[in-house]
Amino acid sequence: MTAEPAPRCESSETLVARLAQAGRAAQRQLARLDSPAKARALHAAAAALRAAEAAVLAANARDLAAGEVAGLSAAMLDRLKLDSARLAGIADAVDQVADLADPAGDIIDSSTRPNGMVLSRVRVPIGLIGIIYESRPNVTADAAALCLRSGNAVLLRGGSEAVRSNRAIHSALVEGLESEGIPAAAVQLMPTQDRAAVGAMLTAAGLIDMIVPRGGKSLVARIQADARVPVLAHLDGICHTYIHATADPDTAGRIALNAKMRRTGICGAMETLLLDAQFPASQAVVAGLLDAGCALRGDARACALDSRIVPAADTDWDTEYLDAILAVAVVDGLEEALGHIARHSSHHTDAIVTEDTDVAERFLAEVDSAIVMHNASTQFADGGEFGLGAEIGIATGRLHARGPVALEGLTTYKWQVRGQGQIRP
Repeated sequence: MTAEPAPRCESSETLVARLAQAGRAAQRQLARLDSPAKARALHAAAAALRAAEAAVLAANARDLAAGEVAGLSAAMLDRLKLDSARLAGIADAVDQVADLADPAGDIIDSSTRPNGMVLSRVRVPIGLIGIIYESRPNVTADAAALCLRSGNAVLLRGGSEAVRSNRAIHSALVEGLESEGIPAAAVQLMPTQDRAAVGAMLTAAGLIDMIVPRGGKSLVARIQADARVPVLAHLDGICHTYIHATADPDTAGRIALNAKMRRTGICGAMETLLLDAQFPASQAVVAGLLDAGCALRGDARACALDSRIVPAADTDWDTEYLDAILAVAVVDGLEEALGHIARHSSHHTDAIVTEDTDVAERFLAEVDSAIVMHNASTQFADGGEFGLGAEIGIATGRLHARGPVALEGLTTYKWQVRGQGQIRP
């Protein structure tokens, strides 16, 4: 079942309010379901998605044809493309989310007061979550599954490049969910691609409880600037690796190469390498990166390590390249490294390579990022690698969830107080 088109006379604000109110009502129904019921519904949704393969792939073919006419890049077209294997992977991911532990209802802690009242903090869904995303149609299924498993309703707004694919995937998911008694309004897809509808979502305070953007920097920046609803997101992934004087040379070289070159286009890719002036193998580390095809932009001392390194501009220390380009600086010890990171980090992921545990512990304590690592590649900044099963995104704010946001990050808590007639003196 696809969302009905909005009436022509309906404003974006009225449309979002109508959908949000329906979603909030559906979320109250979800709150009454136990964990097995939600799991059965998601397994049914995955089965329905597999059964709808022909319809989904046909819709995706139309999106691809329109994208080619519109001049989408090869990379964008690849992100958009679905085939039987990719669609099976999307359905498998829904099944996997269904089998994850449900955080809703977990008792975080409890205590008994001297007057006999029993206080408990209980994990509960956030409510109605708005997801605004770009060309990847798999986000339609991933976001729906994560929100529903944690007891939240969701309002999805995908990019115009994947509009037909998103509608076909959404239709199949809702068919499966409804077969298990889940109201269709628990997972809604915005029925219009009008940009004004995004603005209406961002200002729907009191109706939408949280916005999660999934996409490029320009999308996230706009959402963070315009939202009147809490936003869970990160803007840049300016990730640092600091190689301390005591680092093992082989370990340092392997980590630096992997942190940058494994996949250059992900938010956990290293963008700045800091080399301690006392580290004895800096030349070997930078040579390994250069030989692997990475362009290096360095400060004066870094440029002296290898003639292939070009001088860095001031902007390089604040650039998320998402490419085989890396900024490199030589620093005089831990203090200078910490200062550089404090000035330039986007608070996503920062790492230290060292054999000195005291230095490592200080780095872990003082670097104010969502993820801080010791002797590991920043490419591990991923919900699946953290054992969370899936993630809806990475958050770099200081409130609520930080780092990979999975099921627990889609919940909050409330206090439950059980008394026996106590009154306050």
